[in-house]
Amino acid sequence: MSTKGKVITCRAAVAWELNKPLVIEDIEVDPPKPGEVRVKILWTGVCGSDAGAMLGKFPEAHFPFVPGHEAAGVVESVGSDISEFKEGDTVVPLWLSQCEQCDFCKSPKTNVCGKLIATSKLGVMVDGTSRLRCRGKTLHTFLGVSSFSQYTVLDGSAVVKVNPSAPLDKVCLIGCGVPTGYGSAVNIAKVEKGSTCAVWGLGTIGLAAVMGCRDAGAARIIGVDVNPAKFELGKQFGVTEFINPKDHEKPVEQVILEMTGGLGCDFTFECVGNINTMKSAILGSHLMWGKSVMVGVAPGGHEIPVEYKAIWLGRSITAGLFGGYKPRDSIPKLVNQYMDKKLSVDEFVHHTRSLEKINEGLDLLKKGETLRTVIKMH
Repeated sequence: MSTKGKVITCRAAVAWELNKPLVIEDIEVDPPKPGEVRVKILWTGVCGSDAGAMLGKFPEAHFPFVPGHEAAGVVESVGSDISEFKEGDTVVPLWLSQCEQCDFCKSPKTNVCGKLIATSKLGVMVDGTSRLRCRGKTLHTFLGVSSFSQYTVLDGSAVVKVNPSAPLDKVCLIGCGVPTGYGSAVNIAKVEKGSTCAVWGLGTIGLAAVMGCRDAGAARIIGVDVNPAKFELGKQFGVTEFINPKDHEKPVEQVILEMTGGLGCDFTFECVGNINTMKSAILGSHLMWGKSVMVGVAPGGHEIPVEYKAIWLGRSITAGLFGGYKPRDSIPKLVNQYMDKKLSVDEFVHHTRSLEKINEGLDLLKKGETLRTVIKMH
C-alpha cells in the first residue's frame, strides 16, 4: 500500500532530555512539502556527534529531538516540485547540504552550503517547521537529518543518489565519519609523500585521517590515544608509531619533538574535539611549515590557548567540515571508490544492533569499545 502523501507512523529513537538514554517511540512523520524528500532509513551509524548532542555539547541540538545523521536508505516519496529523485532511489542523507545555487556552492574555495545553515541549527526545515511529532509534541531534527527514525524528511539539497548495488550497512558511514577524516588528510591538509604526520584520537574519524595520510604517501604516521588497544587497531589503517599520553609525564608535543629530531610533524590532525589536544597538535607541528587541521569539534565558546609566537615562524592552523568534500558531488564517487576496493569502509564497522538496542551502540562508543556500531532500522 502506497504511503505517498500520507502521514507515516514509524519507530524512532527520541532524545527527550539532556544526558538521558534514547527512548524508542512511535512517531509521526509528515509527507514532504515542495522541495523536500521523505526517505526510508535502512541503516544508520552511531557517531560521536550524536552522543555529544545528547550530552548538550552542541547548540544545534534542541530537545526533544531525533538524533542521527550518518545513514543510507531509499526514497519513499518526494515533494511536488522535486524531479531529481523518485520513489525507490538509493540515497545517502546529507548533514551538509549542497544546493548548487548559493555563492558558497558556486565557489571552489569551500564545500559549505549556505542554504540550511540557519534552519538546521534550529532543528527545523527551511519553512521553520518540523515534520516529526510524538505524543502530540513537535520533535526537532538533528543536523537536518534525524536518521534514528525509520522515516525522515530532508531538504532536496541534503540528499544524494548513490550506487544501488552498494551495501548500505557500510555505505552509511560515507555520510559522515570516513570522508570527514580521510578528506582532512587528502583535501584539507594535502598531505605530501614522504611526510611525517600525527593524529590525535584514533576513533573512526582519526583512523580515517590516518588512512588518508597513508594513501597520500606519508612516511611516518604517529597515533596519539589514551587507549593502548588503539595501537594494534591503528596499524591496520597505517599508524607506524604510537603515543599514549598516560605513559609520559611530559606533554605529548614534547614527546613528538623528541621523536622528530626537535622539528615536529609536517602535518597534524586533532580528531578529539578538545582544546588541550588541539594545542598539543599545533605545538607538535613543524616550527617552520607545520600544518595543523582541527577535525574534532570542541563545545561552543572554547578557545585554543596557543601563544602567538607558536605560529609566528610559519606554522598554520586550519579546519573544515566533511573533509573538504562537496557532498553531492563527492559521495557517489566515494561510494564507487569503495565498491572498487579503493576506499576502506568495512573495517570501521565493529558492531550491528537493532533500533531497539541503539543505546547499546552509544554505550559501546562512549567506552571506546567500537569504531562504529551500525543500526538496522527495519
